[in-house]
Amino acid sequence: MPVQLVDARSAASKPIHPITKGRLDEAGLPAAALAWAKANDFSGQPGRVLVVPGADGAVAGALIGLPDRDVGFARLVPGALARDLPEGDWHFAAPLANPTQAAVGLMLGGYRFTRYSGKAGNTLRITAPDGADGARARRIAEAVSLTRDLVNTPTNDLGPAALEDAARALAQKHDASVETIVGDDLLARNFPMIHAVGRASADAPRLIDMAWGRADAPKVTLVGKGVCFDTGGLDIKPSSSMLLMKKDMGGAANVLGLADMIMGAGLTVRLRVLIPAVENAIAGNAFRPGDVLKSRKGPTVEIGNTDAEGRLVLADALALADEEAPDLMIDMATLTGAARVAVGPDIAPFYTGSDALAAEIASAALEAGDPVWRMPLWAPYDEKLASKVADVNNVTSDGFAGSITAALFLQRFVEKAKAWSHFDIFAWNPAARPHGPAGGEAQAIRALEHLLAARYGN
Repeated sequence: MPVQLVDARSAASKPIHPITKGRLDEAGLPAAALAWAKANDFSGQPGRVLVVPGADGAVAGALIGLPDRDVGFARLVPGALARDLPEGDWHFAAPLANPTQAAVGLMLGGYRFTRYSGKAGNTLRITAPDGADGARARRIAEAVSLTRDLVNTPTNDLGPAALEDAARALAQKHDASVETIVGDDLLARNFPMIHAVGRASADAPRLIDMAWGRADAPKVTLVGKGVCFDTGGLDIKPSSSMLLMKKDMGGAANVLGLADMIMGAGLTVRLRVLIPAVENAIAGNAFRPGDVLKSRKGPTVEIGNTDAEGRLVLADALALADEEAPDLMIDMATLTGAARVAVGPDIAPFYTGSDALAAEIASAALEAGDPVWRMPLWAPYDEKLASKVADVNNVTSDGFAGSITAALFLQRFVEKAKAWSHFDIFAWNPAARPHGPAGGEAQAIRALEHLLAARYGN
């Protein structure tokens, strides 16, 4: 059920009692509510919601179970209230340990993708927890909803041109500028790999370039993989592997969501967002295994597999971004299945050569309840990308360390940026969670918002 976070409690508002797992008897509940909880075997199980009746049988309040350990998505568990509370006005009867993140969880838990069903449902009105920054929570939740909506939209309604439209709509919202390079102009402007990957589609490939903020502010550049659908190209995927390929633009969706947070907060940065938007389709002019492509940066790339296309389009975009030596460059991509094997769907693995940046990201992720994990840029594996006919191959031959070698491939195109991090994300919830339904998901951008706000907030 959608959640409206309100600043003032209404007279009709009913109490929500937060209960830490295993501490029901310490919560100071009214006797009737305590007896009801015990009769229903409620002991504060994380994410469980129990509606409490009054003496007249009407709804008198509710209990929400909270984790006893602050790990993973623990700070977002109040989102379960959006699933299980009846419509009406509600407030928390006791303070919460992380009120702003609890407020974010509430609104994320109320997200529904309604573009095709139209079933938005009724709205819960919940007073912001004491101490919460309601404006920030609303801004974050709105940006996450944008990301989820983009990932959930199928490719027939979100190809490269429609992804450009989404970026332009966001730019208009924040008075940013957008330039695009489309079709054969990519060749004229020296983006050969973006063109090669996308040229077989009826929806022309393009590079979306958004800019916002003061020219003299620190330069923060976001690069997002915008492969709107990935057939695998001539190395075609089996049908089962194509079922979720509408989400292969999840990196682009996430950087647009992060950009929304940054611009909405008015951070003191010169923001640039680069999205190579393509469809990896199959036609007579599709690029082939064995082809050798020249990159924007100069090195030639042998195509060992056309299904490793994301790193190709990212490489040209990263090379452009790197030319102006940004203070911080972050790329996000649904790049490898190997990353999912390594850390599963919940955790966003990231790579960086900067220990200081890695520590900042890890700390911000903990504060935001947005799990990440640093992976090694293991230099000896770089030789696995060797080619006999070109400067580098886009894949290895042994199949080992696929996420690491993909990151090492991208690192070749980053030279001048003062700090760089690559996120190999899933962008999908395989099952419902308290903070959201199954489907498209924002990963790591709440953590990055926390980091950037701490660095560049007013």
